[in-house]
Amino acid sequence: WYQRRVRGIPELVERARKLKVTAGDQPGADLGPVISPQSKARIERLIQSGVDEGASLPLDGRNISVPGYEKGNFVGPTIMSGVKPNMECYREEIFGPVLNIIEADTMDEAIGIVNDNPYGNGCAIFTNSGSAARKFTNEVDVGQIGVNVPIPVPLPMFSFTGSRGSFLGDANFYGKAGLNFYTQWKTVTTLWKEEDAKTATAEVAMPRMQ
Repeated sequence: WYQRRVRGIPELVERARKLKVTAGDQPGADLGPVISPQSKARIERLIQSGVDEGASLPLDGRNISVPGYEKGNFVGPTIMSGVKPNMECYREEIFGPVLNIIEADTMDEAIGIVNDNPYGNGCAIFTNSGSAARKFTNEVDVGQIGVNVPIPVPLPMFSFTGSRGSFLGDANFYGKAGLNFYTQWKTVTTLWKEEDAKTATAEVAMPRMQ
C-alpha cells in the first residue's frame, strides 16, 4: 500500500501541471487568481515554511507567470509531500491551490490525524470498502464528508456544517438550519369538548358575525 501511495504522487503532479491557470472569466480556466496580493504572499510564505520544516515540493506553483496577467495574484498548482501535522503549512488553513500530502499507515491513524486537527470543515475518503467508508464517516469529527466524491460544497438543500475551529455560533446558514434561523415558531395548543359544539351538523354557509 505504501508503494502504491508513493507511485501516485508523480501522477498527481503530472495531472496538476495540466491545469490551466488564468483569469477566471477565460475559457477553459481551471484556476483563477487568489483574492489579493496579501493572500498570495501568505500562501507563498506557508509553502516556504513547509520546505523549511522538511517537506518535499514535487510541484511548486510560486512565481507563475500568466500571459496577459503578469501582475495578477496567481499561485499555480502546488503539491507538498512528507508533510507532518506539526508543520505550520498543515496547522494553518492555506486557502490556496496547495495540496499537502500526509501519509498514514492505518485507517485509525488517518482518522486520528483528521480529529487532532483544530479545524473540522470537511474531508473525503476514496475506497471500495463499504465498511471502511462507514467507519470513516462515523468516527471523523468534521461537518462535511464525501465518500468517493470531493467534499460536498454548501448548497441550499443542505447546510454548511463545519465543526470545531471551522464553525462559529450556534446555527448553520444553509439548508434546514438556515430556514429555521429565519422562522418564528408558533405553538398552538387546543382543547375541544363535545359539549362546546353549537351545532350537530356541518355548516356550509358563509360565516356571519352575530
